[in-house]
Amino acid sequence: MVLTNFIDMTKTAMCRCVICLLLSILYLQIKAQTVIPLYDQEIPNSRKTVNEEYSRIEPGNILIVYKVSIPTLTIFLAPKKKATGAAVIICPGGGYTNLAMGYEGTEVAQRFNEAGITAFVLKYRIPNDVTMISKEIGPLQDAQRALLLVRSRAAEWGIDSKRIGIMGFSAGGHLAATAGTHFQKNYIDNPLHVSLRPDFMLLIYPVISFKPPMAHMGSAHNLLGPNPSNEQIKEFSNEMEVTDLTPPAFLVHAKDDNTVPYANSLVFAEALKNHHIQAKVFLYEQGGHGFGMTNKTSTQQWMDLCTEWVLSLKPKN
Repeated sequence: MVLTNFIDMTKTAMCRCVICLLLSILYLQIKAQTVIPLYDQEIPNSRKTVNEEYSRIEPGNILIVYKVSIPTLTIFLAPKKKATGAAVIICPGGGYTNLAMGYEGTEVAQRFNEAGITAFVLKYRIPNDVTMISKEIGPLQDAQRALLLVRSRAAEWGIDSKRIGIMGFSAGGHLAATAGTHFQKNYIDNPLHVSLRPDFMLLIYPVISFKPPMAHMGSAHNLLGPNPSNEQIKEFSNEMEVTDLTPPAFLVHAKDDNTVPYANSLVFAEALKNHHIQAKVFLYEQGGHGFGMTNKTSTQQWMDLCTEWVLSLKPKN
């Protein structure tokens, strides 16, 4: 009995050590990059509350960040010898309840760097009535602010100001698509009238619509509340907001995604094509939801196709 208890205690201690080590490695990877506050001064649309942000490692060694109320931007500059001038702002997913900052954030940014693309991981605010005055626009404000910052400092970071895109996974895909369809209205201060239009969108198993049956109701409720109006549902169903000015998109989805139906990607691509806007859709037969950069059911790497597509885009005059 004593030996069994000792073994169990040893296993528990070892597990805790491994978790601490993984957290430390991820922390050091992030700290190795430059992390800047998204706002220089007061965060717009925010209430004065205690910062309750925390993070932990979920099953599968996935770093998840919760209760974000102070947004940041982590900068991953492409090596100068490889830099192409293209840049991507990455919005991790998490159903508007948390952020998968590792496998849908920093790891993706590092992969872009390998292709000569500068990347920025956006730690955007999680919608919350306690921390925000109007929670439905909080994440969009952060996405717009990220676009403003990156475009304003493009020369400093070796970026072509006409080759700045936005990327999102799952609910982060909804945020990226919202930024790509709502850019004509400033939700933040923009005294110099910097363009808030992303030059392209990369939408990975994205939430697009809040209209049943394709809606991901969890994301809708977290962003808009349990009883959104018809006007709110339309406004944040991004397939309804596409115009001739909406940027082109690259979309990835699995047909067996039971969390966010792949109809979300199809309906958005159709809306873009109806306005003569380029839309490339890559569908996996299997893979479910949340597979990140690697769909283990296929040898085809969507990230390779994605970087090729980004680098093939010509800047819009």
